[in-house]
Amino acid sequence: MSVIPAEASNNDPAAQEPETDIDLVLQCQQGNQQSFRQLYRRYASRVRSTLYQLCGGEALDDLVQEVFLRAWKGLPQLRQASQFSTWLYRICWNVASDQRRQFAQERSFNSKLKSGSDRLLPSDSKHSQAPDLMELHYQDIIQRGLQQLSFEHRAVLVLHDLEDLPQKEVAQILGIAVGTVKSRLFHARISLKQYIQQQGEML
Repeated sequence: MSVIPAEASNNDPAAQEPETDIDLVLQCQQGNQQSFRQLYRRYASRVRSTLYQLCGGEALDDLVQEVFLRAWKGLPQLRQASQFSTWLYRICWNVASDQRRQFAQERSFNSKLKSGSDRLLPSDSKHSQAPDLMELHYQDIIQRGLQQLSFEHRAVLVLHDLEDLPQKEVAQILGIAVGTVKSRLFHARISLKQYIQQQGEML
């Protein structure tokens, strides 16, 4: 069931002026669904990008919906409205972690069903060479490189380098020390760079 309210009318004067996250969160805690829609619009692309980098494209729409469903249900308990963005990224991390565990279980089950089947997965469909495909090709290599990292290292790299969050906020989201963030970031960058170089790409 969708938690995103219907569009507001363009004639609604309240919809004309942007409000701060704090204002919107406080209104949401009063049950204002339109304020929640504004938060959704403000953060949906970032949530989607984060989940894609952490989990890939499979079931991405469902994962985004799950994040905002949990956010809507949890907003009444959010005590610091100013921490909304950090709190929302924390929900992203939790949803991604749940998805990872579920995927691992399904993969284990499927591998048993295959019982020794050794067919290679079909490679990506090849299109005619065109300049505008080069960026897509590079993005695909980056995505595959991220998948080679441990989930913990990938999360730090995605949140800090791709989502531009400061190390302190990344530490709060993941519930780890800033020093741990720095260490994981260092090793993740090296691993990703090595992977890209192995693919014959120049950084």
